[in-house]
Amino acid sequence: MTVTIFHNPQCGTSRNTLAMIRASGEEPVIIEYLNTPPDRKKLRSLATAIGVSVRDMLREKGTPYAELGLSDPALSDDQLIDAILAHPILLQRPIVETRKGTRMCRPSEAVLDLLDNPVKSFTKEDGEVISR
Repeated sequence: MTVTIFHNPQCGTSRNTLAMIRASGEEPVIIEYLNTPPDRKKLRSLATAIGVSVRDMLREKGTPYAELGLSDPALSDDQLIDAILAHPILLQRPIVETRKGTRMCRPSEAVLDLLDNPVKSFTKEDGEVISR
């Protein structure tokens, strides 16, 4: 199974998600989206695959969301995508694609439903234990 993660190594949730994927026996394709952001077409296809609007893919915390006025409901999907392309940090993370589906993995254990052999137990960086 091919697993792809849109990953930010500075994000604990993203690091935990990647660790769960690897603990499940998969070595994913890792796209560090801050260095290699998805293009417009890929952003649209991710939103469709996840089943959310482009707006739902925006991250507010630790980003220029407020400064860019992205809370304005009048902004179109194209305008929001333009903002993500200009500031990839705006993309909510991590996003994981597998043959079982595509999901924003917040919380990180949401990835387990996408894996063929998910771990039964996992300890996150903060010490929280996830059991299935």
